[in-house]
Parts: sequence; C-alpha cells; structure tokens
Amino acid sequence: MRILWKLVKVIVGLAIAIPLLIIVLVTTVGVVGTALALAIVALKLACLALAAYGLFRVGRYILAPAPVTKPVSAPELPAPDPYYQAAMRELDAEMRR
Repeated sequence: MRILWKLVKVIVGLAIAIPLLIIVLVTTVGVVGTALALAIVALKLACLALAAYGLFRVGRYILAPAPVTKPVSAPELPAPDPYYQAAMRELDAEMRR
C-alpha cells in the first residue's frame, strides 16, 4: 500500500509539474525569440544606416568638393613685457653681487 501511495503522489506531482514546465518553456522560448527578433531588426537598421551614410559621403564628395582654404599664417608675437625685462635686469644685478 505504501508503494502504491508513493506512486500516486509521484503521478499527481508529475501531472502538475509537466504542464507548468511546458508553460515555462514556451514563455522562455517566446522571450528569447522576441529578443532575437529585436537584435535582428537592430542589425538590419544598423546596416541600412551604414549604407545611407556611405551614399551621403559619396554624394557629398561628388557634388560638393571640399573648399580650398588659404594657409593661416602664425600671428606675430607681442612686444616683450617691459616689467619682465626690468625684473630680469634686477635679478641679474642681484646675482652679480
């Protein structure tokens, strides 16, 4: 009788667990499938954006070449600071003593 009772408990447990596990499995497959589909859509959009950017660069190169710019000359240095020169003369005088 004990063996029969254990067998009934195992059968009832499996009768409850198997459908629940199937539901969990289907839900997991659905979530993974959705994530995979979103990743594929994102990859397709990235490829489309890359192609559009390439067409834009080619069109820009053909239709609007880069303008020629004149070389910029370096600005002239300002006149030396008179206070700095006076300080250097004073320092030289102090060092010679």
